[in-house]
Amino acid sequence: MKTLVIAEKPDMGRNIAAVIEPKAQNKRSYLEGENYIITWAIGHLIGLAEPDLYDDKYKKWRFGDLPIIPDDFKLLPNPRTKDQLQVIEELAARSGALVNACDAGREGQHIFSLIVRHLHLKQPVKRLWISDLTAETIRKGFDQLKDNTEYENLTQAARARSEADWLIGMNGSRAFTTKHNELLSVGRVQTPVLALIYDRQKQIEAFDSLKFYDISGLFSQEATNYRGIWQGDRLTDPDKAEAIAAKVRGKTGTIASYEVKDTKEYPFKLYDLTLLQREANGKFSFSAKKTLDTAQALYEKHKVISYPRTNSNYVNEQNIPEMHKILDGLRSSPDYGDFVKDANKKLVHINNKNVCNPAKVEDHHAIMPTMKKPQGLSPDERKLYDLIVKRFLSHFYPAAEYKVHTVMTEVEKESFKTTIKQLLSLGWKIIYADQAKSTKDSGGSGKDGGKEDGAGSAEDEEQETDAPFEIDPRQPVVCTDVEVKAKETQPPKHFTEGTLLKAMESAGKQIEDEELRDAMKDSGLGTPATRAATIERLKQVGYIDMQGKRIMIAPKGRTAIELIRGAGVELLTSPEMTGQWERRLTEISRGQASADAFMGNVKKFTWQIIDKVKVQRPAAKNAFARPEPPAKEAKGKRKSSADGGGEAGAAAAPKRVRAASSAPAKASGSTPSSDTVAKPTQPVKIGSCPNPGCGGHIFMGRKGYGCSNYKTGCGFVIWKESFDRMLTDTMVKSLVEKGKTAKLKFGKAEEEAYEARIVLKNEATGELALERA
Repeated sequence: MKTLVIAEKPDMGRNIAAVIEPKAQNKRSYLEGENYIITWAIGHLIGLAEPDLYDDKYKKWRFGDLPIIPDDFKLLPNPRTKDQLQVIEELAARSGALVNACDAGREGQHIFSLIVRHLHLKQPVKRLWISDLTAETIRKGFDQLKDNTEYENLTQAARARSEADWLIGMNGSRAFTTKHNELLSVGRVQTPVLALIYDRQKQIEAFDSLKFYDISGLFSQEATNYRGIWQGDRLTDPDKAEAIAAKVRGKTGTIASYEVKDTKEYPFKLYDLTLLQREANGKFSFSAKKTLDTAQALYEKHKVISYPRTNSNYVNEQNIPEMHKILDGLRSSPDYGDFVKDANKKLVHINNKNVCNPAKVEDHHAIMPTMKKPQGLSPDERKLYDLIVKRFLSHFYPAAEYKVHTVMTEVEKESFKTTIKQLLSLGWKIIYADQAKSTKDSGGSGKDGGKEDGAGSAEDEEQETDAPFEIDPRQPVVCTDVEVKAKETQPPKHFTEGTLLKAMESAGKQIEDEELRDAMKDSGLGTPATRAATIERLKQVGYIDMQGKRIMIAPKGRTAIELIRGAGVELLTSPEMTGQWERRLTEISRGQASADAFMGNVKKFTWQIIDKVKVQRPAAKNAFARPEPPAKEAKGKRKSSADGGGEAGAAAAPKRVRAASSAPAKASGSTPSSDTVAKPTQPVKIGSCPNPGCGGHIFMGRKGYGCSNYKTGCGFVIWKESFDRMLTDTMVKSLVEKGKTAKLKFGKAEEEAYEARIVLKNEATGELALERA
């Protein structure tokens, strides 16, 4: 009998088939060769069933029915992909063995295990565990197939993660929603992440700015001029600052001390997914999701990078020869060939702990380019590929070398400090020499924006120069000028997606030390593969808003955290505690902890949530309201329905249903029916919801077009403002009925105009994409 290979996605399956069965017949949903049949899962074919499949009473959300804790979790095929599941079942029936070729990580293991559990497959299973999709790696992977039982602990961890999220999400969301008459989404990871954003917002609001004064002196000794910063307690009195300036201006002083130290700066660590997301956000304003999707395309579609969903910044010993081969492969590249000429392979070796550290590599090594030459990359794919290749190349270059001069100058008993960083050799930084921004702020440094209070004191100023700095400490100096600058302490900065990812990685702890940050990776919030989805979820449910790159907490998100903490379940908002849960899941995957014990604790906590919320007072009717902006109507024009604020999450709810949210709850505690609420205006019905199996209708909300079944779990929403334009009812009607709009013109004034259609990329969520005409 043949062996059935199950990949995670079609592209991956076809890549595998091209290597192990190059003459395989293409049967559309699978490929069949002499020894292997290759098919795919299209992501999650199976999920955990909704509560109403355990009991019809759960179709209505009632507090009295909580908590819902199944003895055994039921599995439910995804209705949109049930045909592919049936294909797998039929193929398995005529196969004697299986190969799990899903993504080599926790979620890939979970996807495969759900298929096996649901279809009751009994065949022996081997595991393909590879880090890139090049032909050489696939061939080698099939030569070294592992027994799937070696990954049983990883399967247990994935199952525990899934069931824990179900328990907390289903029960927490139903409890707070029915208690407070507002759809409130609660999650094991998303809620503590929201708490991080809430706490940062509160710090910003409570911040009291302090005005202070910096004094800098300009000093001269023969041909050398340098600037020094006055040393003393922070000055808040401008008269005192001016008095010191007058005291030293034009006077002669001495060099109280002079130190010279040689320093080296080594290349930043290779990328893991979170670090890549942070840097792409900082450099290109990519969202975490966009970086993940782009990296996945580079891996899966183009095969030009290794597996991106990794949490490691290092490689194993066996990867070193591979890195040398990849370097040689880049030699003919028009973009990177010049860098390869000056690269030194001897710098990348098994004893270079900045690159090779097997103890810090678990499932996958750091992200690297592959031997495959890139072709047909989109502009965004090119940008991300460039980051990865340059970070890779930098390790084949020596350290950047500096001479750091520290001078203490004394004039009239007043001290001034100078730090001059004199460049001796660029080393690896030559790769980034064409970039206007200094690599000092590149994501690998672990510093995402300096001091949290943003004081901006000149004490921290370091003057960089590539010119020689010469001073004789025995000779006098003259203070030729003095400048007094008024400054203000600054509040902490709002999170960007990049800095939020950093905070999630360390469970909210402000850790600058890279070694400590590495140690915290096991107890961060979520995993590299899930963090982007968590941030997107907070946007979708209306808990956060984006102002440019800044993340702002929305009124609904603020109230949600205050209600959760007010109920006495602070643990649900604790980043540190949730990080410890993530650590426990990692320990389960390593065989160091029990999945049953972990789930026992999650069930106890679920009961605590229900008990605490039960005695909480319902929120005020206007607790979730977003302040209405003043109307701005042009003369002679009616106010458009697109005007006004409107909570982001409520876009999924028609106006009539949203009105119900502020109505008093029924005595039973169930979510109020929209039929009991007066209808001031009939909402505009656009069409039927395209989400398969939903059966709802699409209505126009304040900020988007959402489904009438949003309260029973439909997450379909199309935002009014998409691709820098406001969508019209006609466009949205075309999207929900035909899956695309007519041809539209795009391009800003400074860009070349082009024609494209907006297409419905995901029928379940309403995610859109542009398709060039």
